[in-house]
Amino acid sequence: MPKMKSHSGAKKRFKKTANGKVKRRKAGKSHILTKKTAKRKRHLRKETTVDEADEKRIKRMLNSKS
Repeated sequence: MPKMKSHSGAKKRFKKTANGKVKRRKAGKSHILTKKTAKRKRHLRKETTVDEADEKRIKRMLNSKS
């Protein structure tokens, strides 16, 4: 059976941390920024971790064993 391929879209959007969690960027920072406050845009800069409910699915897309 051939090897499983990683999901190309997931590879570009997610990174794994040293502890095995998955990091992601926050949504809403690409356009329509004029109506958003500076505080809101500043908080959107920070990376966060993927919710536990979605983590297993995303790890499968990234083909990682943990």
